[in-house]
Amino acid sequence: MFMLAIRSIRHRPGRFLATLLSAFLGAAIIMTFNSMHDTAAQDGVDSTSAETLSTAAGVVGGYGTLLVFFAVASALTVNVRQRTAELELLRCSGATPAQLKRMVVGEAVVVALVGAALAIGPAMLGGRALLEIFRNSGQVAESVDHSFGPIALLSGIDITLLASAGAAFLAVRRATRGHQRRGGARKFLAYGALLAGAAAASSTFAFSATDAALMAAPAYGAILLSVGFALLAPRLLEGVLDRLPLSGASGWLAVRNLRERAGHLAGILMSLILFTAVATATLTMQAVESDAVESSGLTKSIDAKNLETLNFTVVGIIVVFVCVMLVNSLYAATSYRSREFGQQRLAGATPGQVLGTVGTETLILTVSGVLLGMVAALAGIVPFTMVRTDGVLPGQTYGTAVAVVAIAATVTLGTSLATARRMLRTPAVGAVAVAS
Repeated sequence: MFMLAIRSIRHRPGRFLATLLSAFLGAAIIMTFNSMHDTAAQDGVDSTSAETLSTAAGVVGGYGTLLVFFAVASALTVNVRQRTAELELLRCSGATPAQLKRMVVGEAVVVALVGAALAIGPAMLGGRALLEIFRNSGQVAESVDHSFGPIALLSGIDITLLASAGAAFLAVRRATRGHQRRGGARKFLAYGALLAGAAAASSTFAFSATDAALMAAPAYGAILLSVGFALLAPRLLEGVLDRLPLSGASGWLAVRNLRERAGHLAGILMSLILFTAVATATLTMQAVESDAVESSGLTKSIDAKNLETLNFTVVGIIVVFVCVMLVNSLYAATSYRSREFGQQRLAGATPGQVLGTVGTETLILTVSGVLLGMVAALAGIVPFTMVRTDGVLPGQTYGTAVAVVAIAATVTLGTSLATARRMLRTPAVGAVAVAS
């Protein structure tokens, strides 16, 4: 089965491009930040510089691991779903579910190895640039030189391989289980995340305004709440669709399509919720903290500078990964519907009506994801602001929210409409015949 996996990659390299891109970016980010561990472990590095470098590597490395898994899982889930007919044919030819799992996992491991190998060079350059940022801000001594050693190399390769193999195993497991009912564990994890997030956000009121760890509780609360909403994405989307008063052919068809494909579109909605919640909560709370320190006339400590750098870095990583996940998922999901678009046009729909339907679907997804993400973000922002400044809703929220919504809408609507327009260039009869 491994040789079959190799031949599958060789004959259809374009299908694995999304997985390769996710693995490459993930490995590059993990290696870049874990090289700070190698740098901190060098002889002659002072304790303050070593602590700054180790903290950056530990915090961002943890986030990076989760993001790699989600990004690769998103790409592989779409990949496996589009190969349902191929997998069914292999099963009819005598392949067992275990053999299919080994084939798909083998493909993912090969692609992950290639992505990790390609990421070594950019990670070295990224590590040097990151260390220069710490030097310029005074958080690391000028005498510290960058080191790219075994910690960065092995962690990048190991985490990327494990994330790819695990995501591939789960994706093909769902595909080979057919239509069996499942979701009990997912529901349990979702409600657990919601309860833990609410508890973390509420615990903010137990801190004082000057506590160094004040931002931690509401930030984790917002993240956990967004994870809970993300895990409940299919059910939440169906609830939104039941209350939409859309009319007209495009609106009716968009709601019907979304209702039928709610489970398949859950990954896109999950990405939007996580992106909106984490970016809005982190950037807003950091802005409130920075303004509070500035108004007090105090100078930021090294720990405060470290926290600010980490917050902006984490948000930047999340923006990059979520954009990659959304573009991959939306492109694959939209291009996979070429036969459906052809059938609609043969039934009398104009290209403009088809694009209108796709735009309405994407708009509903975007608005749903942004609103749920904003609810999770506000659950962290409001307690933090009340404790830190005695206010309720800071003015920084509005500018951050506008920027987050603009990025989300640009990525989702741009990718979906551009892909649909490309699919519509194929004549309707040809699209139906080729897809058949």
